[in-house]
Amino acid sequence: MKLDSIKLTVSCLALFFTSLLFAQDSFQGVAYYQSKTSFDMDGFGGRQMSEDQKKMIAERMKSMLEKTFVLTFNKTESTYKEEEKLEAPGRSGGFGMMMSNFTGGKQYKNVKEERLLQEQEFFGKQFLISDSLPKLQWVMGSETKQIGKYMCFKATAVKKVDEFDWKSMRRKDKEKQDAEKKADSSETAIKDPLDEIEIPEEITITAWYTPQIPINQGPGEYWGLPGLILEVNADKTTILCSKIVMNPEEKEEIKKPTKGKEVTKKEYAEIMKKKIEEMREMYGGRGRKGGFRMRG
Repeated sequence: MKLDSIKLTVSCLALFFTSLLFAQDSFQGVAYYQSKTSFDMDGFGGRQMSEDQKKMIAERMKSMLEKTFVLTFNKTESTYKEEEKLEAPGRSGGFGMMMSNFTGGKQYKNVKEERLLQEQEFFGKQFLISDSLPKLQWVMGSETKQIGKYMCFKATAVKKVDEFDWKSMRRKDKEKQDAEKKADSSETAIKDPLDEIEIPEEITITAWYTPQIPINQGPGEYWGLPGLILEVNADKTTILCSKIVMNPEEKEEIKKPTKGKEVTKKEYAEIMKKKIEEMREMYGGRGRKGGFRMRG
């Protein structure tokens, strides 16, 4: 038998057994993802720091910028949550503690009903965001790469960035800062630290999905491709699958989260916006229109 014929036979057998696996009503899988966000320290005053100071801050921010998540899924539902681990005392204080208020909690997706539920704690108050699943207009390409033992295909999409997405936060370039200072030349104006920060309106998402696991799921809010998404590159953040367990011996019940006051995504954004404006006033930024944009 020729080599090409052998390869074709093996591929057909693999596809057959995969189809049997996913046809089971009790089918479940667990995927582990490593999420890493880069942070430009020089853009936020790092040029004035010594190398030792930079290393110390980077270590303190590591728990915020590098996380492990677990996606538990069946044919239509999934839960996505951060893997619990002990943290060194005082490791994520200051900026990390503040940014944790903008990081989502346990998330539930139902791709059949196109519904999203997410627990969210915001400055000591618990909310449950209930809304439709955000849809991305994926452009699927022919480029492939291997992730572990899975052959993956590339897909891209343009995504509108949430105005409170700190992962895409960046310092404004000097030209823009100078223009805003010129527009607000009041000598009595108190400098607002948030005026130096901006978040882009949209970013390009690159995803890698595998048809070998024909599940319309992925990490976080990502879904909508003909296969499990194993890698996502979104601006400064990369989410990469490190391990998959198919049909684990001990299956976890996929439950909808119920904790917190139920609000829509739009209602929650208004709550956040109000709180941010209060914080800006505390910094003396009353009436300022630049900086950390409040779109609406």
